[in-house]
Amino acid sequence: MTHSVSAVRSVDLRVEPVDKVLDRVERSLQTRLDPSTVVRKRRSVGARTDRDTWVRVERRPLDRITDQGWNGTESAARLDGVAQPAWRGCVVWQDAGEPVMWRADETDLLPGAPIGTAVLAEEPTLSEEWWWAFGVSLDALARNTTGRVATPDTVPITRELVGESIRGVFPEVIDTTVERWVPAHADLNWANMSAPVFSLFDWEDWGNAPQGLDAATLWAASLAVPALADRVRSERRDDFESRDGKLMTLFVCAKILGPDAHPEDPRIEPARHRARQVIADLQAG
Repeated sequence: MTHSVSAVRSVDLRVEPVDKVLDRVERSLQTRLDPSTVVRKRRSVGARTDRDTWVRVERRPLDRITDQGWNGTESAARLDGVAQPAWRGCVVWQDAGEPVMWRADETDLLPGAPIGTAVLAEEPTLSEEWWWAFGVSLDALARNTTGRVATPDTVPITRELVGESIRGVFPEVIDTTVERWVPAHADLNWANMSAPVFSLFDWEDWGNAPQGLDAATLWAASLAVPALADRVRSERRDDFESRDGKLMTLFVCAKILGPDAHPEDPRIEPARHRARQVIADLQAG
């Protein structure tokens, strides 16, 4: 069946019925999912299996699947030095009624619980050992090599996207040239890391990105808790002090301050304040 892009429905899997999808996953992976453990997010649904593994199911429109494929969790299994659940296998199929693909990846269980929602409103309790492991994994990730391109929010990150995003909110920033590209998780937030033992998961968007994307993304997710945002900046100081890290700070600030900004978002003022500082730094050279 041929589908048009316009036929794609906007779907939120937190409310969309997924029983038939999960039934298919169970049959394909020959396992049973524990309904009491189901976690529903906007783009994905996950659950524990009867063999003590975890299955994450994602729905993605065909036009959001690039030529590099859609196997982030699978391809991330080869990354050296990064704490993550071991990948076991997957099943992928095209929806019979819509121009979308479904993918279910099975991994080992996390060594701890997810820290919280993507954006936190309260400071989590994290040990010094956790912060050390966090830094070790991010440093190791950047030392790996890949031909993949990161897809934050499922959109491939390019020089053009960076420039348009920044100048759309901060037109005074003329030069948005990125100098260094390194492997990045590209969706680094508090819902994708575990504690008390550190592990990083949900790798579907990883790939090369400007240095500092991950640090800036996590900082943006922490802005409602000033002490936490400051700790992220301190831990990833080298990223934030680089020119590319400053551009990535503006990139994430543009998302917070852009036309879709929510007027009651507590991150707006700290993002605006930091953006002014970063712009001044860039203009000073």
